[in-house]
Amino acid sequence: QVRLVESGGGLVQPGGSLRLSCAAFGIVFETNIMGWYRQTPGNQRELVASISSSGDINYADFVKGRFTISRDNAKLTVYLQMNSVKPEDAGVYYCNAEGEYTKRQRWGQGTLVTISS
Repeated sequence: QVRLVESGGGLVQPGGSLRLSCAAFGIVFETNIMGWYRQTPGNQRELVASISSSGDINYADFVKGRFTISRDNAKLTVYLQMNSVKPEDAGVYYCNAEGEYTKRQRWGQGTLVTISS
């Protein structure tokens, strides 16, 4: 059974840091592009960052220089290190796995990030 399980969300102050994790089950992790998406009320889900199995990384402009995505293929886990967070970074963060060959999409249940002082 395929599952993507996010963790690490919570409340953080502006300027603070948070680390999200996503553990993958039931997929061939090494052949999936792993990504983090964000959704806020009334808006579509948007890409935050993605990383391929070979380590190619893509960041949304609004997180460049602040967020870092990484993956550990041995642990079947992808991470999102969020630094210097801003109020507009708040939202539900979803883990995504896209098969590099099949293009099949899988989603986690989401983890809520709240930015508040």
